Formats: sequence, C-alpha cells, structure tokens
Amino acid sequence: MAIPQTEKHFDAAAYLAWEDAQIERHEYVAGEVFAMVGVRQSHNVATLNLASALRQALKATPCRVFVEAVKARVEAADCFFYPDVLVTCDPRDRLTPDYVSHPLLVAEILSESTAAFDRGGKFAAYRKLDSLQDYVLIDLAVQHVEVFRRDAENHWVLHDYGPGETVELASLALQLPLDQILEDTAEEGATQSTESAPR
Repeated sequence: MAIPQTEKHFDAAAYLAWEDAQIERHEYVAGEVFAMVGVRQSHNVATLNLASALRQALKATPCRVFVEAVKARVEAADCFFYPDVLVTCDPRDRLTPDYVSHPLLVAEILSESTAAFDRGGKFAAYRKLDSLQDYVLIDLAVQHVEVFRRDAENHWVLHDYGPGETVELASLALQLPLDQILEDTAEEGATQSTESAPR
C-alpha cells in the first residue's frame, strides 16, 4: 500500500511520534518511511467485506478485527505496516493503542503497484511474527484468494481459492465463501490487470 519513495529517516520511537501528527499515513521499514497511496473502490469494498465477515464471526470472542488505519508492528524486522485487515486475539495488544504486535491473521489486497512487495519483502517481515498463523492475499484482478498458513513444523503452506470455493482461515477456525469476500468487486477488479492504478 506504500509507494517506494522515502520521505524521512527515523528510529521506531521517532516514527511513531512523527506519524501521529501526520494527515497521511506512512509505513516504516528499518528507518525509512513510505507514503501510502490511495485505493480503488474495489479495494475498499473487499477490505470491508472481509472485515465485516470476520467481525460478525468473532463476536463474543477475545479477538478484535482492524482495518487499514491500525499499524502492525514487526519488531524483529524493525517495521510498521498498515495491513488492509488484521485480527488479534492477544490481550497484550490492548495495551498498545497505536499498534498491534501479535496478530493472528493479516490480509492484504493486491494491486499492480504493491503485489511484489506484499508477496516478497512484506511477507518476509510478517513471517518473523511468532503469533501470525494466516497471511491472506486477495487478488481482485483475477478474483482469487491465497492463504499462506503456518503449519506445525513452522513452514508456510499455500492454499489457493477460486470463485465458488470456501476460504479456510484455520487460525480462527472459520470458513468464509470466497464470493462473500469478493462481492461487488468483480467489475472494477477485472480491469486492474490492464490499467495502471493506485492501490
């Protein structure tokens, strides 16, 4: 979701203080901060679809669902990201109002400008989170969802889901119809593979 243009150089504490005063959001990677770009309507719809389904399913549990404006901290990689959707069930995350450090699930909506980083450097950083069990990538251009799931041997196993299938989120013991996650995103999402557009 961030554009590859360095704006400032900070340590983590200075970033948090600076970011709190900014109008726009910035992700932080090892001393550098990157301005966030705007998103397409379909991106926002998919974010809300997933977050709403998770919120409904996790009512009356200790888990909390956050979207876009809540930071995920990866201390081992010296990063702060703004995931599209994240879920935490860890009581320690209630003690840090500015960020979440122990997410169980993180989801990112892919775009042409961010897909390589979401699959590469960002996923490498997220894998340093001992708490993380499911990393979800939603590709609107092809109406497809990938779930990278951590197994008992600490390997990340890819599970692919296409139209009509049910997405399993094992970390939360949930199954969500892919069509529910992608509802009302197909028309615009289908053009993303040929158009240059912000995330």
